[in-house]
Amino acid sequence: MVEVVWRKGAYNHLEKQCNHIKKDSPKSAEKVKNTILDIAESLKNSPKIYPLDKYRKNNKGNIRAFEKYSLRVAYQVTEKQIRIIRVRHTSREPLKYY
Repeated sequence: MVEVVWRKGAYNHLEKQCNHIKKDSPKSAEKVKNTILDIAESLKNSPKIYPLDKYRKNNKGNIRAFEKYSLRVAYQVTEKQIRIIRVRHTSREPLKYY
């Protein structure tokens, strides 16, 4: 069975974004967090549903990304895991990474 694993930095960034939203609307913050977590969990069934990560240099076809609520979530597909590797707000300048 494939499992979803979050990198500490990716999960911390999701928490940070939700804490920022919570200042104005705790209900919206909860909705954003739960939706992102649900989408991540759903990747177990269809890991290649989202496109390849266009910001990943030399992507070997195993790094993909999705956007929801102005958050861009990059993940790596392996045989046994879906690794959530990055969460960034879409208004931020995208990082080109290796």
